[in-house]
Amino acid sequence: MKLAVMQPYFFPYIGYWQLIAAVDKFVILDDVHYIMRGYINRNSILLGGKAHTFSIPVSHASQNKLICDTKLMFTAKDKQNFLETITLAYRKAPYYNDAMRLIEKVVRYNEDDLTKYIANSIDLIKDYLGITTPVMKSSDIKKDPDLKGEERIIALCKTLGAETYINPPGGRALYSHESFDRENIDLLFLDTSMNRIVYPQFGNEFIDHLSIIDFIMFNDVPTIRNFLTMYSLNPG
Repeated sequence: MKLAVMQPYFFPYIGYWQLIAAVDKFVILDDVHYIMRGYINRNSILLGGKAHTFSIPVSHASQNKLICDTKLMFTAKDKQNFLETITLAYRKAPYYNDAMRLIEKVVRYNEDDLTKYIANSIDLIKDYLGITTPVMKSSDIKKDPDLKGEERIIALCKTLGAETYINPPGGRALYSHESFDRENIDLLFLDTSMNRIVYPQFGNEFIDHLSIIDFIMFNDVPTIRNFLTMYSLNPG
């Protein structure tokens, strides 16, 4: 069984969805500390031909709080303003109508628990893309609460019966093959083939590493599903 574990990200870029699609189970890592100015509540879209960072408001954001204890402060007005920004950016995109229906479902979801709100968005988007990987929260999985970093990930692998753990390339600096080998777990890293993932963006020079919002605005589902396969799995 292949497993991946990541913090909950709001409308993340294509590599996040490749990771979900590449594994048999995906765990939202929500019982770790909130990361200020990370990708949990922010990402980028195309606006006026440039990358534009958006964020959704979080109540009393703090790196001293766990993600699962963090609340949104995303009012109805904030949600409307966010949707209007998306409309301004993409109303002339070829798949705007279908994409906007999905985005509205995600954004208007009535929930102030940050993890639950983002988990719902992940479920809706993966269903839209035809990804069938089950998603669960780490806060719902019994384990030693004192475990940190690599030890926590290995404990999740053992609890869920994973034989292979797959991580984004940033994990190369965090995880050692020796630790995983001792537990008979294969450690692999997913490297997105960003040079192959290119599509028209209103005829402008292509900007990569944007939110999945950009992908669903400019591409149909079969095209995005093809993008989901454009990666390599490497041991180091």
